[in-house]
Amino acid sequence: MKAIGYQNNLPIDQAASLVDITLPDPVAEGHDLLVEVRAVSVNPVDTKVRKSAKPEGDGWKVLGWDATGIVKAVGPDVTLFKPGDRVWYAGSIARAGSNSELQLVDERIVGRMPASLDFGAAAALPLTGLTAWEMLFDRLQVPTGPEGKGKTLLVIGAAGGVGSILVQLARQLTQLTIIGTASRVETREWVRELGAHHVIDHSKPLAAEIAAAGLPAPEYVTSLTHSDAHFDQVVEAIAPQGKYSLIDDPATPIDIMKFKRKAISLHWELMFTRSLFNTEDMIEQHRILNRLAELVDAGTIRTTANENFGQINAENLRRAHTLIESNKARGKIVLEGF
Repeated sequence: MKAIGYQNNLPIDQAASLVDITLPDPVAEGHDLLVEVRAVSVNPVDTKVRKSAKPEGDGWKVLGWDATGIVKAVGPDVTLFKPGDRVWYAGSIARAGSNSELQLVDERIVGRMPASLDFGAAAALPLTGLTAWEMLFDRLQVPTGPEGKGKTLLVIGAAGGVGSILVQLARQLTQLTIIGTASRVETREWVRELGAHHVIDHSKPLAAEIAAAGLPAPEYVTSLTHSDAHFDQVVEAIAPQGKYSLIDDPATPIDIMKFKRKAISLHWELMFTRSLFNTEDMIEQHRILNRLAELVDAGTIRTTANENFGQINAENLRRAHTLIESNKARGKIVLEGF
């Protein structure tokens, strides 16, 4: 099968950082689906792994944690899908990724692809959709009923991949007031379009921006980027007894003792935890993806695909990694076909 991989951790401007290769076709066993990959999207995790994780021995490391495709074969223990099914998933960071013609993925972290989207548009949503859902409803336990009315959610980095779906989910499924952050004209407009009630500039002190807009202290804060840079402002801005969740890797340590006076709880979200540890509730990702598909097909939420970089190959993936590393991406970058 065709695939794109690397053998050494190189800067993305070097041709060998991602290479077109040929690998043996994998075989489905146990709960695995063998999926013919039709489209993928690229996430910050791809760039982080490319820079740091080495392949085993003299083998190749294949990235990619967002895919749509068609089930080609199933393992003997599979009960949720059959060959011919259209599926979407993020997969497991412990296994070979989706930048290949064929991929093995456990059925318990796979969902039915939305019927209303093509493969490319759908590929933008699995990883970010799962991350946003788990962050809001599993980690922060944000209320979905009337008890959320009068409370506020601050989304730091709202124009990125996770922010673009998180804002939609919060607007459509909760009664919270949503404050999104974005620093450029085009990203501010994007965040408003997705459903934020208010947009503030995260290049300025957040607490002052919230106060200047006449907004209340947020009970919930989701930090999606540069958490270390914004942390002191979050400490100042967040409401007493609030909840704070983050997904990124702070470049410098954050001092959680600063949360003690306000009795703030801190929650990490890592979408890969369930598959990494084969948790008892791993099948929740199957259910979340199916629920997201229902919301898409109902027109409640929309794809966050913003740019299509064409065929799935090394050259186009290097372009996608370059844009993500520039921190100027808006929404998601997708690629289709081999």
